Parts: sequence; C-alpha cells; structure tokens
Amino acid sequence: MYDGAIAPEWFGCTTTPHKNKPIGASKHMHQLTYNAKAYSAASPTSGLASTKIQRREPTDRDVQIEILFCGICHSDLHSVRNEWSEFMATNYPIVPGHEIIGRVTKVGSAVTKYKPGDLAAVGCMVDSDGTCPQCKAGLEQFCPNMILTFNSPDKHLGGVTYGGYSEGIVVDEHFVLRIPSNLNLAAAAPLLCAGITTYSPMHHWGVTKGKKVGVVGLGGLGHMAVKFAHALGAHVVVFTTSPNKKEDAVRLGADEVVVSRNADEMKKHAGSFDFILDAVSANHDINAYINLLGVNGNLTLVGAPAEPLAVPAFSLIGRRRNFSGSMIGGIAETQEMLDFCGKNNVTADVEVIPIQKVNEAYERLLKSDVKYRFSIDMASLKSE
Repeated sequence: MYDGAIAPEWFGCTTTPHKNKPIGASKHMHQLTYNAKAYSAASPTSGLASTKIQRREPTDRDVQIEILFCGICHSDLHSVRNEWSEFMATNYPIVPGHEIIGRVTKVGSAVTKYKPGDLAAVGCMVDSDGTCPQCKAGLEQFCPNMILTFNSPDKHLGGVTYGGYSEGIVVDEHFVLRIPSNLNLAAAAPLLCAGITTYSPMHHWGVTKGKKVGVVGLGGLGHMAVKFAHALGAHVVVFTTSPNKKEDAVRLGADEVVVSRNADEMKKHAGSFDFILDAVSANHDINAYINLLGVNGNLTLVGAPAEPLAVPAFSLIGRRRNFSGSMIGGIAETQEMLDFCGKNNVTADVEVIPIQKVNEAYERLLKSDVKYRFSIDMASLKSE
C-alpha cells in the first residue's frame, strides 16, 4: 500500500557516501553522529545486506531508541525494488522499515514525554513542517513537507532518512509514540503502518457498534481491518476470492464470510453496508462492492491497484454513496489507535524472523506466503 505523499521537490534527492565512511556520512553537516548496524539495499536487484549507517546524536528535542522489532510492510519491498519510481523514486542505498518498536536509550534536554527505559514506537513519519494547516489540524500525514521514516531528505545529516532495519533510530519527540505495555511487542510492530492504515478510515467514517462493515481482501491490511471492526462492535463481513480463508476470517472476528465470485452470495448483501474497506491491490471490479453500500455508505480504498478503477457515476449518485481513499493517520490519531489496541488487546498476527531472513521474507511476501505480517527480531542484528 502507498503510505504517504511525496512533495515534488523530493524527487531526485540523492546520497553518495564516501567509500571510507558509513552510509549517510556527510561533510557539510556539523551534527554529531554515531555508527549503527543496519540492513540496506544498494540497488533494485541487490537484495538487502548488512552495513553500517550514521545516526545523529540526539538534539534537544530528540529521542534515541534501540529497535527491538520492525515489521515488514509491502511498501518496504516496493521501495527497495524501486517499483514506485514514477511517483516515489528510491534513493540508494536504502534502509527500509517504518513499523518500529523499541526502548528509549537517551533523550534530549528538552524532551518531556519520554525517559530512558520507556517502550516507544515510530511509524511512517519522522518529521513535518509543523506550521501548515494540516499539521495544525493534527494531520501531519498530509503535510506538504512531511518526512518519511525512510527514503526522504534528511535535514540533519544530508542524504536521505534511514528506517527501522537498524539497531537504533533517533527521532523528534513529537513523532515518537507510546506502546501499551500489555501488548506483545513483535505483534504490535505492524500496528504502526497496517494498523493505522485500517483504523484511520474506520475512525473517520464513524464505524461503531451496530454498523455493518465489509472488508475486501484478507491479507496484511485486511486482517487488521477485521480485528478493528470487530473490536469497534460492528457486524463484520469479509469478502474473499478464497473459500479456504473462511475459517481464518471467523477466527479473526468476522461474523460472515462471502466468496466474492459467488453472485448469489453477493446479491444477498446489496445496498446494506454502512462502510466497506477495500484492501486489494490487484485490479478488481470495484463496482461490485459499491453496489453493496446503503444510502450514505462509504467505500474506502487502502489497496493501491496499478491501473485506474472504473467507477460508474450512477452507482454513486443513486444512493449518495461515497468512494474515497485513505493512507495513514496523524500522530494523535496513531496514538489513539495504539491506546485502543492496548485496551482491546488488538495486535497483528505475525511470523517473527531474524534479519538474516529478510530477503527470503520478501520473496514469500510476493506469494502471500505469510499469516499475516512478518516482524523482524532486531536482536538478530547483534551477530552481524
């Protein structure tokens, strides 16, 4: 899925490290730095390999975090292989990862919300301008100068930002999040992208107890959507092309499972949904799901099909239906989501892997061979 908007001026930002310096070293910046172990890719075809990068020493407002777990998002794979080059070109070397769980090791003198030893998290953003209308409204994800956790311009060290496939990260306090202590940390990591990507549109469109909610696609995003809709008290219907996913959908919280290729099953639900979350990235008949919406119903797309979807006007006009898109949430909403997960014990279903198996995990991700997200145990990086 597409995790954030990129301002036009960000394209073409490059970093060319000196051959004798760790990745990220820069002569023109005067920021104090330290070396950190990481996994990076040098090209679209090189795969990820062990390296060292530079991290800045914490400034007054910074929090330094030892990374314990980092989830693997499909956008990591897209970025490493430069598959979104038309609108989000990759700058190499790249250190991906934006589903970060860790423990605070050091804080700047002006930091008030965190102290060493605290559990902390970092999601898809590490900075924004803080002054635009979007930032002032708590919608940092729409800031025209938003800085992504990886592959965005690094205003401190030059080059680009490096993500969570690393032993540590340093982030402005405003973009650091609290993790409820009762959550399994490995399973909580995907909440920082997959979690907020599915929670945010449900929050925005008012999914509550008694609403009828559909989830299209039962993968990394879809399985989180089922869990959230169920925890919010909705009647949850999962749409899948795979009859063998029925049992798992019910286990995750679905009240009903519909095989979308069965026209009779689909017809039974026509005009009855308050909200549908579509997490499918392959081309598909979106109109089949729009027709399931009731009056004022909403279908939100969080998958990113490569080709435009055909949306007949009268499917929307006839019942004042809404067709929209969504990405991640702002910092306040992401914290709200994490707190909700703590109260309702919501986490992702994960397979924990060592960092040394990350390239194998990418290949499995392409085959949908995971239930439902990979989470990297970053302790494995210590042996590199």
